[in-house]
Amino acid sequence: MRIKTVPSTWMNRNALRLDSSPYLSGAFELRVRLETMNVKKLPLKDLTLGGEDGIIHAGRTKRVYVNDPDYGVPFLGTSSMLATELSNLPYISNKVTKDNPSLLIQKDWILITRSGTIGRIVFARPDMDGLAFSEDVMRIVADPSKIYPGYLYAFLSTDYGIPLILEGTYGAIIRHIEPYHITDLPVPILPDSLQKVVHDKIIKMANLRAEASNGYFEATNILMDTVGVTEPTRSEWIEDTRKLGYVTTNVDSKSLRALNYHPLYEDLIDTISKGNTDPLGSLCEPDHFKSGIIFKRIDADPEFAVRLIGQRDSFRVRPEGRWISEESIEGLGLLVPPGTTLIAAHGTLGETEQYCRSVFATNRTSEYAFSGDFVRCIPLQDKILPGYLFAFLRSETAFRILRSISTGSKQQAPHPDLLWNIPVPRLDPSVEQEIHEIIQDSADKFDESLRLEEEAWQLVESWITEHSS
Repeated sequence: MRIKTVPSTWMNRNALRLDSSPYLSGAFELRVRLETMNVKKLPLKDLTLGGEDGIIHAGRTKRVYVNDPDYGVPFLGTSSMLATELSNLPYISNKVTKDNPSLLIQKDWILITRSGTIGRIVFARPDMDGLAFSEDVMRIVADPSKIYPGYLYAFLSTDYGIPLILEGTYGAIIRHIEPYHITDLPVPILPDSLQKVVHDKIIKMANLRAEASNGYFEATNILMDTVGVTEPTRSEWIEDTRKLGYVTTNVDSKSLRALNYHPLYEDLIDTISKGNTDPLGSLCEPDHFKSGIIFKRIDADPEFAVRLIGQRDSFRVRPEGRWISEESIEGLGLLVPPGTTLIAAHGTLGETEQYCRSVFATNRTSEYAFSGDFVRCIPLQDKILPGYLFAFLRSETAFRILRSISTGSKQQAPHPDLLWNIPVPRLDPSVEQEIHEIIQDSADKFDESLRLEEEAWQLVESWITEHSS
């Protein structure tokens, strides 16, 4: 239980709100602290393009989803906007975005979740330009003639900005904020030179993050083009009618499930197997080539702990997993070396779910402990390069193969024998090296983007702390 004494002056300044959340968040103390700063402060609405019109709530609209990208726009919600890669997104009909163009966003906008889990903030990077976002994401369009957009993002996403955003939260079960709740949010106008440094770091961060994502796509495209495989699109896979009824003569004792003999799956296997291949299991550390690690979760303070992340969190830029005792998971294989490919190995078969998607452990993200719901593909050094293996496993082809070897009823998992025998195409060593280097360079760019963002936050917070004491 948290107990806090609240002066009546605070309530008077907050329209006599009597619920506890605005006062427990620490926002009022921060406002007082900002007021003591000997620096100019302006309300947010004075720093956005068009004033209050620069803080946009797209409004509710009927969502009509399509499978063919020719008829739709990638659509991000409050969770997917946090993703490292903007692949596997659902498509919302072009007609919907034509009727409500406010759903579309532009790069360098600031995006804030305004419903459900409130206050997650994203700086729209170049690969988000022109995509559609849920009405549950509020848009802030900074006026570059009045403030550097990167600095405004950095301030709003620090420990100073987030409580000020959250203080206007309302609702019982599903929490909300509206644009008018943050129009008067005080923004300190730091020296222009410092704003510029912070802004440049955020812009570089956004560019690197987009370049990293594009690099992953490029590596996979080179691999598949060299193998001669045309990646199946979502619409092609869904609309292929052969899955409605087929005959196979390849049934064996490993599986009697029809899905495991899907004709589209067998076509992919046959195409890949025309060239040189190695079984996936033969390329990975055998002791860790599995999922389903069961362990007791012992919470601990961060200094004695490691962050445990699950399947959903692993695909996010900044996972939000819990801190568990590092000592308690020693030797279980939850910590993996950089270069490991982790396959989300439990879930259901929804088209936009993460089940059977792959994530790459960078130098930075290998600091996390990954839950037991992943197959850990730790490449054997003398067999395959880490980046090359990931470039294949992140492909749409590998995803469809992995989905087609599922077992289970509600919760699915890859069939162990079929997983071990997935054919991995092998190319000329120089081509595999090129693909590996593209993946590694992209991973390094992603890690650098995290560092730059943290440096920007630290610069803003340090300056405010120093000038408000």
